[in-house]
Amino acid sequence: MLSAMRKAAKKILEPNRLRHIDGGFSFIPHRFLTDGFLASLTQTELLLYLFLVLVSDRYGLSFYSYDSICSLLQLSADDYMEARDGLMEKDLIAFDGIIFQVLELPQRPRQTVALERRRSQIANLIRQSLGEGQGGR
Repeated sequence: MLSAMRKAAKKILEPNRLRHIDGGFSFIPHRFLTDGFLASLTQTELLLYLFLVLVSDRYGLSFYSYDSICSLLQLSADDYMEARDGLMEKDLIAFDGIIFQVLELPQRPRQTVALERRRSQIANLIRQSLGEGQGGR
């Protein structure tokens, strides 16, 4: 019943501004959020991923050059390469040196070595904080 009320309460706020596909073809599946893909990305990986989604065609292909991407996103070469390699490692994009392809989302987010390292560092910081907080009482 609650979902029926939600559907009934849902209304289009700006009918003259409905979104539609016109020219470009960009979308992100809802499960990008609900299945944890968003949470698995660093900020730079997310920035690059969203950019590639925006500029890709219906097949997920983009021909933007390294220079253009770095300039538009204000990324250093190292940040760009780290983000690109991270997205490839997470199986979200393919890159052949010239062309990018945004891929269909895999079954579930891939945990990378860097992500596991970050989680371990955070866990250690929490343990240290709790240990120091208890010892100081």
